[in-house]
Amino acid sequence: MKLSLQADIFKAFFTLGLTAFGGPVAHIAYFRQAFVENRRWLSDEDFTQLLAVSQTLPGPASSQLGFAIGLYRGGILGAINAFLAFTLPSAIALILFAMYVVSISSPLKDAALHGLQLVALPVVADAVWKMSRQLCPDLNRRIIAGLSLLFLVLSPFSFSQFLIIGFGAIAGLYLLQPNTPGQPFSLNLPYSKKMAGLFLILFIILFFIPLLNIDQPLFHFITIFYQAGASVFGGGHVVLPLLENKMVSTGLISSEQFLAGYGAAQAVPGPLFTISAYLGALLPGESGGVTGAVISLCALFLPGFLLILALLPFWQSLQNNVVIQKALLGINAAMVGLLAAALYQPIWQHVIHSFTDIIIAITGFILLHVYRLSPVIIVLWCLAGSIITSLL
Repeated sequence: MKLSLQADIFKAFFTLGLTAFGGPVAHIAYFRQAFVENRRWLSDEDFTQLLAVSQTLPGPASSQLGFAIGLYRGGILGAINAFLAFTLPSAIALILFAMYVVSISSPLKDAALHGLQLVALPVVADAVWKMSRQLCPDLNRRIIAGLSLLFLVLSPFSFSQFLIIGFGAIAGLYLLQPNTPGQPFSLNLPYSKKMAGLFLILFIILFFIPLLNIDQPLFHFITIFYQAGASVFGGGHVVLPLLENKMVSTGLISSEQFLAGYGAAQAVPGPLFTISAYLGALLPGESGGVTGAVISLCALFLPGFLLILALLPFWQSLQNNVVIQKALLGINAAMVGLLAAALYQPIWQHVIHSFTDIIIAITGFILLHVYRLSPVIIVLWCLAGSIITSLL
């Protein structure tokens, strides 16, 4: 019976992993239709609560929601199955892209990769617009976002993103008003509050373990992805500047490779965080390839899942805590500034080489933002525009 249950969880999420195009917001709609309306695995009220938790915590919101649904349905093993099934299709596609496509040398391939790099501009611009409307609806939050943007554009520090998180939290405490109290949360969980405390301790230990200064390349790469995953507030697009800062600025991969992978991630279904599999496959030496892909993928997702496990049993008290609400509102506003800064550096500076590039990017933004076409269509448009331009 238990084996059959786990197989059902895997099958349901694997189907979504193959078909769930459109980004985190679309994923949430797919999940609700699949698990509340069709399969009736959980009530609409419990789904709403799990969604609220996943939207509040750092990490990949849609994958955290899927993980929590798997946890609700089949315990810890069900959560792991949900993650693996939803993530595998896009992760495998991006690993193959990194290992067999990026290394090909030809003018046509270069034009195609440049087209994928161009995808980042309209997609991130659309994300900045939507996040600013959702997360910065008042003047104080716009000020927080604007100051964050200004600091990041002018700041030379490699750790500026982490300073912005602290700034957002402090500014939120003094400038923002908390949300209204949440609804009662009565979800039955397959583990105790004591076990939840152990998950939180593990999250903290792994976050600060780089202080041990272990001189191993693979260990260094794991910490890069883990700390990025633990710091991503505001959705998967915000992982772009965090990872770019640690991987491109340090010379691990080129900016062109990074942005090409970001564009490719828009063309596959599933979570945007699977870009970590692509980046891990490109790591230098023995740390790269399939080994690097798997380790980087797990390291980026792990902190968000540990936080879900740690905070679900305490969610009712946490969501009504005024201090935490203010801090989270401020952090989310600061993350809008972080993503807006990434729109200029590295995206604009590295992908716009000509007036034609500007036309392709602006047209892609109009197709995505005004006509609301699928990101896959935007990928095809940028690819076609870049290739045709190179042939003229």
